[in-house]
Amino acid sequence: MNDPEAAGDPVARFQTSRRVEFRDTDAAGIVHFSAFFPMMESVEHEFLRSIGVSVLPHHETPDTLTWPRVAAACEYLGPARFEDVLDISLFVERVGTSSIHYRHNIACGSRLVAVGRISVVCCRLAPGGNLIKNPVPEPMRLALTTSSSS
Repeated sequence: MNDPEAAGDPVARFQTSRRVEFRDTDAAGIVHFSAFFPMMESVEHEFLRSIGVSVLPHHETPDTLTWPRVAAACEYLGPARFEDVLDISLFVERVGTSSIHYRHNIACGSRLVAVGRISVVCCRLAPGGNLIKNPVPEPMRLALTTSSSS
C-alpha cells in the first residue's frame, strides 16, 4: 500500500471533507487510528446516496440488500490533528460479481495522511436475519462504473 496511486485506474471517484472532531483524537490531539474507519464508512455511505443507492432500506422486503464489510485496512502516513479539515477521496477500485472494493485517500491540505481500503459484499437479507450472497444489481453496477462526483 505504499503508493496509493499505483492501484491502477479507479472505476469511480467521490470527494468530500470532514473536520477532525475532538472525539476523533487521542490525548495529544492527534487523530486516533480507529477514527479513520468510521470516516471511511461515512464517506462510502455519502457516495452511495449520491448515486441513488440506499445503504439500508427503511423496510425489509424479500429483496432487501445489505453490504457487510469483509475486509478493512488503513495505512497511516502522517498525523492529522484536532480541527484539521481532511479531504477524503473515495475510489471504486473494483466491482466484482458480488463485491465492491473501495480505496480512500485521506489528505490534510497537500499532505496524504492515510490510505484505507474497504471491501464489501452484496447480500440479500433473508428472514431471520440470515445473509445470502447476491450479485451486485446491474443498475448499481452501472452507477458505480460511470459515477464521478465531488
